[in-house]
Amino acid sequence: TGLLAMALRQAGHRVGILDADITGPSIPKMFFPDGARLGTSPMGPTPPKSSTGIRVMSINLLLEQEDMAVIWRGPLVSGAIKQFWGDIFWGALDYLVVDLPPGTSDASLTVMQSLPMSGIVLVSSPQDLAGMVVRKAANMARQMHAPILGLIENMSYFECPDTGKRYELFGPSHAEETAQRIGVPFLGSLPIDPEIARLCDAGRIEDYGGEIFLPIAEDVARRTPEAQPSRFAQVHAGQ
Repeated sequence: TGLLAMALRQAGHRVGILDADITGPSIPKMFFPDGARLGTSPMGPTPPKSSTGIRVMSINLLLEQEDMAVIWRGPLVSGAIKQFWGDIFWGALDYLVVDLPPGTSDASLTVMQSLPMSGIVLVSSPQDLAGMVVRKAANMARQMHAPILGLIENMSYFECPDTGKRYELFGPSHAEETAQRIGVPFLGSLPIDPEIARLCDAGRIEDYGGEIFLPIAEDVARRTPEAQPSRFAQVHAGQ
């Protein structure tokens, strides 16, 4: 989600991130090294902007401490997501990227039913176990008549910095096979990059070059319909 939002922003678009992972939010930690709080406006609360201008809304922006647990049942989770969408003054956006937890939980159901989505981006990893979870999410999307833009595989391989040799740490990829079984485009693979983890932990994900992700983001943008007043992409993690 973070990389997609960054790539869209680098392309000159006005971008927001709605962190719909209410019980396991991580987006603010990636973008705000010194923390952040909501702003105010006559139109309502406003999401804080990252260093490059990405607007972010997450439950962690409302907690006194980032490691406080959010122990809520489904109706409260759904209510929070609806408020993040309806009660927050986002301003003019070209893309709102929604980050979801894995599986077919209340969060996914709420987003598919309540937000005017343009499409879903499925994210998997090499294990077939992750592919099974993604296939469940794809079946849910189809039952909800939500369009799927394609599938991305994360943590596909590790490239040794000394030799350039690639190692498939989680076994051979099943991403193209999974995409074929689901009947959606395979958008590409991402390697394991320790630099991403380091920058996320430091709240400086926007310092990541991300050249390897740019073609994938451009493909997502090309596949995103423009029929709606605003364009939305939901990122649905498989693992």
